[in-house]
Amino acid sequence: MNIAILGFGTVGSGVAEMLTQNKDLLAKRAGKDITLKYILDIREFPNSPFRDLFVKDFSVIEQDETVDVVAEVIGGAGIAYEFTKRALLAGKSVVSSNKELVATHGTELLQIAKEKGVYYLFEAAVGGGIPALSPLVDDLAHNKISEVSGILNGTTNYILTQMFSLGAPFSEALAEAQAKGYAEKDPTADIEGIDVCRKIAILAALSFGEMIPASAIHTEGITAIRKEDVQAAEKIGCSIKLLGRAIKEAEGDLYVMVAPFLIPKSLPLAEIAGVYNGVLVRGNFVGDVMLYGRGAGSHPTASAVVADIDHIARGTVARPAWSAAKDGTPSDFSSFFCRRYVVAEGAEQSAIGIIFGETEPISGEENAFLTPMMSESTWTDSVERFAACGGKIISHIRLY
Repeated sequence: MNIAILGFGTVGSGVAEMLTQNKDLLAKRAGKDITLKYILDIREFPNSPFRDLFVKDFSVIEQDETVDVVAEVIGGAGIAYEFTKRALLAGKSVVSSNKELVATHGTELLQIAKEKGVYYLFEAAVGGGIPALSPLVDDLAHNKISEVSGILNGTTNYILTQMFSLGAPFSEALAEAQAKGYAEKDPTADIEGIDVCRKIAILAALSFGEMIPASAIHTEGITAIRKEDVQAAEKIGCSIKLLGRAIKEAEGDLYVMVAPFLIPKSLPLAEIAGVYNGVLVRGNFVGDVMLYGRGAGSHPTASAVVADIDHIARGTVARPAWSAAKDGTPSDFSSFFCRRYVVAEGAEQSAIGIIFGETEPISGEENAFLTPMMSESTWTDSVERFAACGGKIISHIRLY
C-alpha cells in the first residue's frame, strides 16, 4: 500500500518518520508493505532522508493509480480542501489532522468518500495522539451518548496550569507559553476558544449525528480569567479549565459550547495539567469514559495519522458519518442551565440576593459568590438589573 503525505511540517515529518521507523511492525499487522511514495511540499529539503520523495505538483500524486492513501497534514480549509477533494474523487482514501477542514467541509468530504468506496478519516484532528474519535465511531457507538466534553487545547491548558501553580496573571502565563513554543506568536485561535470550537463540533457530530457550524456554537476564551479567580477556585476545591462541551439532555435538547468552567478537583478533568488533553464521554450503559494524553506535537499527532492508515491497511475501518445540522440544532443556548461563580461590586449586598437569588458567598477580599442554577437568559437579565442598581460584574465563570 502506497502513501503520499501532503505537507512536511511538524506533523508531516512525524508521519514520515513513523512510517519508516515502524515499517516492519505496520507490515506485520497489515500483512502487506506500507510504503511512503511521495511527499508534497513547495519547499526544498536537500538534507532530508526523504529528499528523493518530494514533489511540488499535486497532480503527480492525484494521477498515480498506485497511491492508495493520502495523508493531508497541510492545515486550513483552502488548498487542503482542494487537494483532499481531488484525492477522494480520484479514488484515494484520505487521512487528516486538519480540524478546520473537517469541521467546515467534513459532511461533503465524507459523502464523496462513501460514493467512491474509499475512506476519509481524521483521528488526529482532535486530541493529538489520544484515540478520541474512533471510540465514538466504533467501541461506544452502541451507547446513547448524553455528553462529550473535553480539554481540547494544550496551549490554554498550559496557561491555566501556570496560573494555578505559580499564581501568575494571564499575560505572564501566555508569554511563557509563547517562549516555550506552546503558543503561537498570534495565539488568538487558542486563547479565544476557536480551536476548541472546531474540535467540539467534530466530537458532537460523531456523538449525536449532526455537524454543527462553528457560528452556531457559543464560544468564549480564557482572556478574562484573573489570578484572583484562580485563587477563589482553589478555596472551593476547583480548577478552571477551558472546555468544549456537547450535552444531550433527556428531553432531547442539544447544547454545544466552549467556555471556561470551574471543575471540582474530585473529577478527572480537573487534574489534567500542562499541555495534556482529556476527553470525557458519558454513555447510558458504559457510564463515564475518560481518554487522556498528549494533545499535540509531532509524534503524538503522527501516531494518530498513522493509526488511520493502519486501520485502512488492515480493513478494520469504522466509517464516520453525520449529516448537516437541522434547523433548531443546537438548542438555543439561552435556555442552558448552570451555576456560576461571580465577583460583583458597586451595589448593596441586599441587591445581590434579590436579583441573583439564594447565593453562596466565597470568603476573601472580593465580593465573590456562587449563584443558584439559572438559565443563560435569566443570567443576562439579572446582570442588566444589577447594573441598573449601580452594580458591576467583575468576573463570572460557569460551574461544571
